[in-house]
Amino acid sequence: MFNIPVEWMAAAIFALALAHTFAAKQFERLSHRFARHAGLFHLLGEVEVVFGFWAIVLIAFMALSSGAGAALQYAESRNYTEPLFVFVVMVIAASKPVLAIVMSTVNTLARWAPLPTPLASAWLGLAAVPLLGSLITEPAAMTIAALMLAPQIFRRHVPEGLKYLALGVLFVNVSIGGTLTSYAAPPVLMVAATWGWDSAFMFATFGWKAALAVLVNATVATFFLRQHLRPALPGNDALDAEARVPLTVVAVHLALLAGVVLSAHHPVIFLGLFLMFLGYTQAYARHQSPLILKEALLVGFFLAGLVVLGGMQQWWLQPIVSGLEPLALFLGAIALTAITDNAALTYLGSLIVGISDESKYLLVAGAVAGGGLTVIANAPNPAGVALLKRGFADETVSALGLLLGALGPTAVAAAAFMFL
Repeated sequence: MFNIPVEWMAAAIFALALAHTFAAKQFERLSHRFARHAGLFHLLGEVEVVFGFWAIVLIAFMALSSGAGAALQYAESRNYTEPLFVFVVMVIAASKPVLAIVMSTVNTLARWAPLPTPLASAWLGLAAVPLLGSLITEPAAMTIAALMLAPQIFRRHVPEGLKYLALGVLFVNVSIGGTLTSYAAPPVLMVAATWGWDSAFMFATFGWKAALAVLVNATVATFFLRQHLRPALPGNDALDAEARVPLTVVAVHLALLAGVVLSAHHPVIFLGLFLMFLGYTQAYARHQSPLILKEALLVGFFLAGLVVLGGMQQWWLQPIVSGLEPLALFLGAIALTAITDNAALTYLGSLIVGISDESKYLLVAGAVAGGGLTVIANAPNPAGVALLKRGFADETVSALGLLLGALGPTAVAAAAFMFL
C-alpha cells in the first residue's frame, strides 16, 4: 500500500516520538484548556506513554506496508527482557518492607552525620543510593532514591529550577553510579560479555571516577537546595515504617529482590519470583503499602516502545558511531545518548569489528555520562519521572527543564571520565 521504505518511516516516527517527549508538557496544558478532550490530552501528556504509543504507530505502518505477518514477526523478534525486568524490580524495590529498611539505614546515617539531618539525608539520597545501584541495579536504585527524595525536594514549594537541578543530578548520578560493577548498568551489560569487562575492570577503569563525580554532583545540588529541605513528617511515609514491619517480612522481600537482580537476564526466573512476591504481599497484606503497579507498567510500556522503535534505527546510528574518531566518539556518544537509549548505543558499538580499546572506553564513558540528559537516555529515567512528576508544575516533567538541569552534572561526569 505504501512505497516509503520501512527504515525511513521508522526513523521519521522515531523523530516524532522524540519531538513528542519535548511537547508532553504542552499536551498536559491542553488538557486543562479543552476539558471535553482532557482525557486524550492527558494521556498524550504522559511521558511514559510516548514511545509505546509511537511503537504501535510503527507496527501499524509495517502491517499496512509489508503485511501483518511481517509486522508481527518484527514485534516478536525484539528482546523485551529489560522492560520486564525494570517493571518487576520497580515494584519490589518500592515495596514497604524494602523501603523501610533502606530509609531507616539512610536516616540513621543522616543523624550520625555532622550536618542537619534533612541536609544529610538529601545528600545520601543523591549520592549513596545511586552508588548502591551498582549492587541492586540502576532501576532499583532510581526507584528507592525517587521515593526517598520526593517528600524532601520534589514538592510544590521548592522552586522549579532547583527541582530540575536535583532531577538532573539524580538521573546523571544513577547513570554513572551503576558503573562500579559489570552487571548493574544497562549500557555496560550490553558490552561486558563481548569485550570481557568484569566487575574488577569496571571499578578500576570507570567506577572510582564515577564515584567521585557522584559525590561532587550531590554536594553541589544539596548546597543549592539547603534552604528548601525539610525532614519527612513522621507517620506520613515509609521513613519510620520499619518499626511496624517484622524483620522476617523484610528478609523475605530482600531475598526476592536479590533473586530478581541475580536473574536479571532470565525472565522466566524473575517473573516466577515476582509471582511469588505478589502472593507473599497478599498473604501479609497488613505489612504492605499499595504496590506501584500502574507506575511500573507505564515505565515498562515506555521501554518496550523504545525497544520496538530503536530496533529500526541501526541503519543510521551504526555508521555514525563507527565513523567517529575517539574524542569525537566520546562527545558524539554523549549527544546521541540524549536521543536514543544509551544501552542501544553501546550495543551498536559492540557490533563494530576491530574497535580499539580507547574507543571502547570513550563510547561507554560518553553513553553513561549523557544518561541524564533526557527521559529516554537511560532505562531507569522513566521510573524516576513516573514517581516524581507530581512535584512539578502541571504534574509533568519538562524535557527542556530536565536537559538544562542535567547539563552541569553531565559536564562533571564527562570531565571525570576524560581527565582522571
